[in-house]
Amino acid sequence: MGNTTFAIIKPDAVKNNYTGKIYNHILDSGFDILCAKLIKMTRAQAEGFYGIHKDKPFFKELTTFMSSGKCMVLALSKESAVSEWRKVIGATNPEEAEDGTIRKLYATSLGENAVHGSDSDENAKIEIAFFFSDIEIIQNK
Repeated sequence: MGNTTFAIIKPDAVKNNYTGKIYNHILDSGFDILCAKLIKMTRAQAEGFYGIHKDKPFFKELTTFMSSGKCMVLALSKESAVSEWRKVIGATNPEEAEDGTIRKLYATSLGENAVHGSDSDENAKIEIAFFFSDIEIIQNK
């Protein structure tokens, strides 16, 4: 298992001023932040990033939402980072998320669920590279 994962604090959470609270969850859960930046995705960037879902019925809604406002993209480090981050964020549907998880606390719906997390080590590498160059990532050695 890898020690890095990718996260997005989505436009709904940024708009609702939850960025700092989510940062606290990240740090309190033992993650190191290797890189972070505030961006506003273009529609083309959102479509490229979520290209794996292009044939799904929610693709247009997802890419419209993700390009609707500012979001924070992050590269995180921790032992078993992907699975550990997914535990911290909770189920995709906030109604099914466990108490204390980010989505239970800050998501408003299935579509506006506050955060993104990589689903595999392979995808974490791809997603980190989509938004960050190697020079931007600070390795804690």
